[in-house]
Amino acid sequence: MRRLLFFTLLFTISFLGTSLAQGITIKPEKPTASQIFEDIKKLNFLGSVLYVAAHPDDENTTAISYFANTVKARTAYLSLTRGDGGQNIVGPELRELLGVIRTQELLAARATDGGEQRFTRANDFGYSKHPDETLDIWNKDEVLSDVVWAIRTFKPDVIINRFNHRTPGTTHGHHTSSAMLSVEAYDLAGNKSKYSDQLQYTDTWQPKRQFFNTSWWFYGGREEFEKADKSNLVHVDVGTYYPGHGLSNTEISSLSRSQHKSQGFGNTGSRGESDTYFELLRGDMPSKNDIFDGIDTSWNRIKGGAAIGKILAKVQDNFDFQNPGASATELAKAYDLLSKLPDSHWKTIKEEELRNTIAACTGLYLEGVANTNIAAVGEAITVKIEAINRSNAKITLNSITGVDGKKETVSQPLANNKRYNSENTFTVTSDFGLTNAYWLNEPGELGMYTVKDRRLIGKPETPKTNTIQYNLTVEGVPIKYTIPVVNKYNDRVKGEVYQYFEVVPEASVALEEKVQIYSDNAPRQVMVTVTGHAKTVNGNLSLQLNKDWNSSPASIPVNLTAKNESQSYTFTVTPPTNQSETTITPVLSVGGKRFDKELVTIDYDHIPLQSLFLPAFAKAVKIDIQRKGEYIGYIQGAGDAVAENLEQIGYQVAVIKPEEVTAERLQQFDAVVVGIRAYNVVDEMQQAQPLLLDYVKQGGTMIAQYNTSGRWGNTKIGAPYPMKLSRDRVTDEYSDVRILAKDHPIMNFPNELGQEDFKGWTQERGLYFPNEWASEYTPILSMNDKGEDAKDGSLLVAQYGEGHYIYTGLSFFRELPAGVAGAYRLFANMLSIGKNDTQTIKQ
Repeated sequence: MRRLLFFTLLFTISFLGTSLAQGITIKPEKPTASQIFEDIKKLNFLGSVLYVAAHPDDENTTAISYFANTVKARTAYLSLTRGDGGQNIVGPELRELLGVIRTQELLAARATDGGEQRFTRANDFGYSKHPDETLDIWNKDEVLSDVVWAIRTFKPDVIINRFNHRTPGTTHGHHTSSAMLSVEAYDLAGNKSKYSDQLQYTDTWQPKRQFFNTSWWFYGGREEFEKADKSNLVHVDVGTYYPGHGLSNTEISSLSRSQHKSQGFGNTGSRGESDTYFELLRGDMPSKNDIFDGIDTSWNRIKGGAAIGKILAKVQDNFDFQNPGASATELAKAYDLLSKLPDSHWKTIKEEELRNTIAACTGLYLEGVANTNIAAVGEAITVKIEAINRSNAKITLNSITGVDGKKETVSQPLANNKRYNSENTFTVTSDFGLTNAYWLNEPGELGMYTVKDRRLIGKPETPKTNTIQYNLTVEGVPIKYTIPVVNKYNDRVKGEVYQYFEVVPEASVALEEKVQIYSDNAPRQVMVTVTGHAKTVNGNLSLQLNKDWNSSPASIPVNLTAKNESQSYTFTVTPPTNQSETTITPVLSVGGKRFDKELVTIDYDHIPLQSLFLPAFAKAVKIDIQRKGEYIGYIQGAGDAVAENLEQIGYQVAVIKPEEVTAERLQQFDAVVVGIRAYNVVDEMQQAQPLLLDYVKQGGTMIAQYNTSGRWGNTKIGAPYPMKLSRDRVTDEYSDVRILAKDHPIMNFPNELGQEDFKGWTQERGLYFPNEWASEYTPILSMNDKGEDAKDGSLLVAQYGEGHYIYTGLSFFRELPAGVAGAYRLFANMLSIGKNDTQTIKQ
């Protein structure tokens, strides 16, 4: 089935530069004359700034936009992680899949504010309270080497840290660590004896200055900041207005920040003056409020570049907004001079910018459209070629080099607005690179991704290798354009829809259920879906299990006769009699090849469609678990998989919307569960809450999962008795859990719980616990991170009328999808409360 891909198609030669796209666009960018003029101004600035922080959404988008669009500096954001450990308010994806979403949100932000994006291999393993813990889990030396690599490859004149490196333990450990590593890397990047293995690909580099992007917040308040000594601060008004775009810099910043939709960072724009401060950490203090003061940002910093600078200054002065193509001759002359200079960092950057600006000025449109969006080895592909020059510039298409490397001579002049079309055919071979998120290709660790190719480290995405090269002559100057092959089709509603052309494995396998809970010795059916991405797939399918688990039959023959055909096959899996866990891995064997990866798609309107081939497996757990009740109502909040997980232990779960809540419908349920952050993100919960509390009062059971405090405003969770949410959390999943109410039914019925049930938890214990509550609540558990006071608000239970209200900040949304046995047993007890006629609630 075809699925939409929303993205900025830079292959159309529409270099964004300072053009301000609002997020990710569907169709190719076609810059206006105003945007082209801004690109030309950027050609004449040879300076760069690297902004450093820990996560997507940590960056100061106002500063990034200011340097990219006002100063015209090459500006990049180095996010040490991809935000894998955060929450997700747009869907159920967590961990690595959330990291993929947030990577694309960062790219959308940079497409909006004009910056570039970089990463390290660090994995966001969740909230950390101190950089000591962070750097231990991350592997400090490897992440530090990646920061050094980012500096050596991007070669910034100025580095700006988002966070203060001198205050460990006062904020997120990742935040402080990002600043500490940046400060240390500042000196190491220029030392050839440090991380010398990098020097086969790049050179050492010494930035000129390093700053900390401070503000009144870091001083404890506006009054304290007003009183502070600012002699070491650079003050910049970043509220610039851009007439060519009709927007202020602060408005662009808000559009950029609003791309972080999975984190609920929608932002309202502002106008007018906006003060930003940068505290000098390294280098000499600028004599004026200009971080580039004293740094040569002209063409003189390239040997032989002065002549190019004069040409481009003339182009800028004489730019014709009615006829941008009139600049083509001088731009081509500048490109010719630049191409003859010795290779250097700025030569490479400015060659790309000049190529894109020449194409934009001439309305040059180059495209290679494949007849399919995916192909496997052995498939014959046809690519339709299009080239058109929409100016009076003299352009000739000399030749085309296809995806398979074969060169075809064309020698066709491209007259103004006369389209050239042809076809290029090739057969996909094993030499073609498979397309996948490169940082997910190898098994990683808790704090680090594994990337074997040093040259890929730091890149936001896997580079597109299936490309067409157009060899042109523009005003007598040879210029090559390399364009990724795409697929496009017409949607009757959306019109022209683009997708990248991807080379994929011949087949993929997928398990329908990712977690399977066996509560008794009875065998269960396990369904595996095999999809053929080649025209025919013939092989044998089997399951790999631990030796104390059994599956039958041993293997099943697979015969698929059409591309994209899918068939489902059923195995019977029998658990051992004792408590046990196993990983179920489906394996398809075809002609000596092993296929054990699943095609995972992430499809949201605000990011490009993400197609990933990831290891296919499910976790199967044989546990001793009892439950009471049958029918559960589940009200979704920000998005989680808890409803599906509860079905694994035998519950029938109905997912309902808050606006569908009625007294009559609630009476059907043995318990009602409210999903994570529902009171933060679902306004209709306020109308549903009185009905839910009345349901509890009449004998029902209601479980409310965690909500956040802070930036969501005055969140009203509508509990039956007062409680106050806090920022309390326990991030160490191995922290001791003390049972405060050992005799409470929730710890004893229908499952007797103990310390074993709190082993094997993942990422954290829980978050945003209440720290104040009325006496009607019974705190069940106590826990804390090392060196902190006890946190007793993770699980609160109150009898309300004839029923029970439970509020919990425990991270069931992480633990249940991970197959944590104790989390299932505890949740079963929560759902079962009040269903034992002999039990009494001890307040």
